[in-house]
Amino acid sequence: MTRLAAALALALGLPLGAAASPKLLGFDQLRGWAADDHRAALDTFLETCGDLRDRDWQALCALGHETEDAKSFFELFFLPVQIEDGREALFTGYYEPELRGSEVPDGRYVAPVYRVPDDLPSEGPWLTRQEIDQSGALRGRGLEIAYVDPVDLFFLQIQGSGRVRLPNGRMIRLGYGAANRQPYSSIGQELVARGVYEPHQVSADVIRSWVRRNPVDGKELLWTNRSYVFFREVNEVPAERGPLGAMNRSITPLRSIAVDPAFVPLGAPVWIETEGEDRFRRLMIAQDTGSAIKGAQRADIFFGTGRLAGKRAGRTRDTGRMVVLLPIQRAWDMLPQTLADPA
Repeated sequence: MTRLAAALALALGLPLGAAASPKLLGFDQLRGWAADDHRAALDTFLETCGDLRDRDWQALCALGHETEDAKSFFELFFLPVQIEDGREALFTGYYEPELRGSEVPDGRYVAPVYRVPDDLPSEGPWLTRQEIDQSGALRGRGLEIAYVDPVDLFFLQIQGSGRVRLPNGRMIRLGYGAANRQPYSSIGQELVARGVYEPHQVSADVIRSWVRRNPVDGKELLWTNRSYVFFREVNEVPAERGPLGAMNRSITPLRSIAVDPAFVPLGAPVWIETEGEDRFRRLMIAQDTGSAIKGAQRADIFFGTGRLAGKRAGRTRDTGRMVVLLPIQRAWDMLPQTLADPA
């Protein structure tokens, strides 16, 4: 690792031995930067910057509340840093589902949405998805928030938040509570590995249809993803606001992303450039995480709430690059000693 890379790694809070390679960029190297809506990005940044504890972030948050020129704010007080770890960039999408369900088992609504059990250990893996389904370890303990379709529950757990509409019209809003800390695996990739579909054929709707047409094999397929998510009710969040992200604040459609916090600080602005059907050139804010989001160039784009958002999120699987905007002083304090020896 070069001295400059080491300095930037320290600035980002990465261990010096981490397999990450930070690189300084200029704003003129961010394709489409001038055309973005920087005010929208700043408004999203202000949603969570007040929760950041470090003084440099706190100072920038205060300045952000006062600034009138959002583009100049980011250009004056941040430094674009591209972090790579040797893995190819990948951008996917997620959303907040709206499901139908019931407060008691009723017809197709037989899969319980569970609260966090009080005996869930604080460390280490717990029961797998299959063990939870088959053992009955959670039944009869008053942990059921609602009942939904089993396939809907699976996809709800992948998204990590959602809304359940009851027969009387009441809406229950769900937020991520905890997980069993078992490894996540893609059932779409499993179907491809089994030769059921080609990679380009797989989507959430295709998977749903296959599982429902093949109830026995479908249940076994869902069990191949050992990860299991527990929820909490978050009905205090207004209906017009987005779901709560990892920072326990509402996230914003098409401005919030989930990242790997081992490489990208939560709350940081992140410039993304995707190459795909819905090409992005946009400043986002890192406000969420996900069990499948691992790596320096890995992000999940939040598309919003409901079916249309779900369709757009489901077809997003693009390459590109992401660039973190780091408070300039955080890196600048470490740069003078490297300027004479950039290698």
